[in-house]
Amino acid sequence: MRTHPVIAWFCGGLLAGALAALLTTSGCSKKGQPPDAATQLGVASWYGHPFDGRLTANGEIYDMEKLTAAHRTLPFGTVVRVVNLSNNKTIEVRINDRGPFVQGRIIDLSHAAAQDISMQGIANVRLSVLGKPPTRDAEVYSVQAKSFAERSDAERMRQQMEGKYGSARLVFRQGDETWRVLVGMESTPEGAQALAQQIEKDAGPVFVVLAD
Repeated sequence: MRTHPVIAWFCGGLLAGALAALLTTSGCSKKGQPPDAATQLGVASWYGHPFDGRLTANGEIYDMEKLTAAHRTLPFGTVVRVVNLSNNKTIEVRINDRGPFVQGRIIDLSHAAAQDISMQGIANVRLSVLGKPPTRDAEVYSVQAKSFAERSDAERMRQQMEGKYGSARLVFRQGDETWRVLVGMESTPEGAQALAQQIEKDAGPVFVVLAD
């Protein structure tokens, strides 16, 4: 197992029976926990081409052969231990990107990380936060309503969301060349999740993200 060096803290394991009861194929975090909780259970995927060599959300060049990952709400620089629950293989990765923007998934691993835990496509995993960056501004959460290839389409939706919810902005993602509509500026994941439930009525499936 390749590991990422870190002075870390580790969230204790769960009893096997409790783990089986909590794990669902929906890829949600543990019931009652916010999406940036210290331990999460859900579905992992991985990404490689055509993202390899493009900018990640934190401005780095994505190298699919390094031990990194995308997460929607953990701060950039967070180190996470990922356990493949089908074979108990583990890997430690650093969060440097945002995603996955697919319902039912909680983390997008680099190609190298997926290979290290023998993950061919998707897998049920347990995430444990080992360490976060030592200094950060106050965290703010938003709701990603939709993403568009054309800025004009994204701007129309941004105006609709701003008119109804009071705050909306566009973010361009160079990795997949899309314009994302982010709504709201909430101080807690719980507040963002409550907003997401409202927005889903207008926009369909949405995602809570950390506003970087």
